[in-house]
Amino acid sequence: MKLLIATKNPGKVREMRELLAPEAARGLEVVTLADFPPVPEPVEDAATFVENARIKALAYADALGVMCIADDSGISVEPLGGRPGVRSARYAGENASDEDNNALLLFELSTVAKPWPAAYFCAAVAAVPGRVIAEGNGRICGRITTNRAGAGGFGYDPYFIVEGRVETMAELSPEEKNRISHRGQAMRALVRILREQGALG
Repeated sequence: MKLLIATKNPGKVREMRELLAPEAARGLEVVTLADFPPVPEPVEDAATFVENARIKALAYADALGVMCIADDSGISVEPLGGRPGVRSARYAGENASDEDNNALLLFELSTVAKPWPAAYFCAAVAAVPGRVIAEGNGRICGRITTNRAGAGGFGYDPYFIVEGRVETMAELSPEEKNRISHRGQAMRALVRILREQGALG
């Protein structure tokens, strides 16, 4: 049984591999896009995380003929009307770096009175075993800080303080982040569904 992690984001690949480790121990072969010839990237033009995850999973499953799992995730900040949202990875432009996106987020929040209201990370994952789509969702609440902290994680992690904690997401160990994160929640929900469907063998 083979499962493709359909993302080019190395941080997501690492986390999803770790979250799939129990299935790999049972014989699931976890592969990445680096294991296949290049194929066109699907256009992520949907209005929700789950729709974008579905677009990617279907596109790569069709192009490569293998069961795929795809993620779409991002951060929503209440005083910004929910932005960056589904534009999180491209907030400062199509080829924006994590630093570019974080700089724009902090700039847009610079006129908002502190303490800043809630923000939250959302993740949606979709898998395509055959033509059946299975989906999982996750969400973790917290707030944005102007003080970058932590060397782990990626994206907005160094500026996101988890609700009920003093650490940013980037200060958590990989194991702790996977245990509580939006992506960890979504992946565990998806794996349960795939097991129930018998898609993981």
